[in-house]
Amino acid sequence: MKLSNKVEAMQFSPIRKFNPYGIKAEQEGKKVYHLNIGQPDVETPACFMEAIRNFDEKVIAYAESGGRPELLDAAIDYFKTYDVELERGDIMVTNGGSEALSMSFISLLNEGDEVLVPEPYYTNYATFALMAGGVVKPIPTTSEDGFFYADAAKIEACITPKTKAICCLEPGNPTGNCLTLDDMRVICEVAEKHDLMIIADEVYREFVYDGGTPGTFLQLPEYADRVIVVDSVSKRFSACGARIGLLISKNKEFMSGIMKIAQGRLCVSTVDQIGAAALFRLPASYYDEVKAEYCGRRDVVVEELNKIPGFSAPTPRGSFYMTCKLPVDDIEDFLMFLLTEFEDNGETVMFAPAEGFYATPGKGKDEIRIAYVLKKEDMKRGVELIRLGLEAYNKKLGK
Repeated sequence: MKLSNKVEAMQFSPIRKFNPYGIKAEQEGKKVYHLNIGQPDVETPACFMEAIRNFDEKVIAYAESGGRPELLDAAIDYFKTYDVELERGDIMVTNGGSEALSMSFISLLNEGDEVLVPEPYYTNYATFALMAGGVVKPIPTTSEDGFFYADAAKIEACITPKTKAICCLEPGNPTGNCLTLDDMRVICEVAEKHDLMIIADEVYREFVYDGGTPGTFLQLPEYADRVIVVDSVSKRFSACGARIGLLISKNKEFMSGIMKIAQGRLCVSTVDQIGAAALFRLPASYYDEVKAEYCGRRDVVVEELNKIPGFSAPTPRGSFYMTCKLPVDDIEDFLMFLLTEFEDNGETVMFAPAEGFYATPGKGKDEIRIAYVLKKEDMKRGVELIRLGLEAYNKKLGK
């Protein structure tokens, strides 16, 4: 059997590819601190399960392909807090943000078309682009400039005749960088000049720190015809397993095309939509509390990382990730050492090697991505284990 060229071109997730070694370490009795995956330990708000328990329809029937009205209306009211006016037809309920992204790429890309993505980027963008017959083309950024990319000249240097869209993850994964509304406007101006669509992945929207203001590309109504927003309950409400996302655009032609795909996959889970509708009606105080928790976790991580000689990274201003350099030539070899040879008091740690977050060959080999999704004391211990493991690894190499 020969697999398709599309599948052959895909990579395994750098976030999950080392999971078998982590599982084996746990089976051997080690405690493993999982800093590799964005699975928060913050409790899912109780209203989610309460709404499901109160669901009393006698048959769990197909929902409409576009989504249940309870969820659509809850999302419309949520976006009103950003002074954004939406209609039900502007929103498609999806199986998580991942399906929203995949649908967007399938709708926009022909064979060989390109999507510009600031690098390093969320690894599944490359998978979704390949599924649609396209490719990811990176907009290079560096840790030295805070992974900043909202620069017209920088973006335009990457545009080719095959470019169809710019994909922005805001706030960023894996870097924690943030865009201001003025930054968003710069990107929109470039998109309008070159007739490109903008896919704005805003699943971490509320998680901005140090006085930053949460925002959305939908707050720029003059560019509404080329803006596509991806949203999700996974990260904001710590409901990753619910698989409820939203795809939002005022471009009627685009949304009509999306409906063709949505009808082909029938619908999204009826019951999970009921729970998600309750989440979108939580008060603003919920976001304040959760944001403060993640900000505190970030501060613990940065403090501990700064104890590592040779560590280098900008302090993330949003989401719950950071990408940083370590004084290691081959991060994947170091991670294998942590999972198969190292332990401290029966404990070790996992992170995601950053090379898989780059399209440019050779980049990221000395970088890691940390997800600060565990409580503060666990994050502190996890980063301490990275430092202790690095000392043991260098000793093994005779450094």
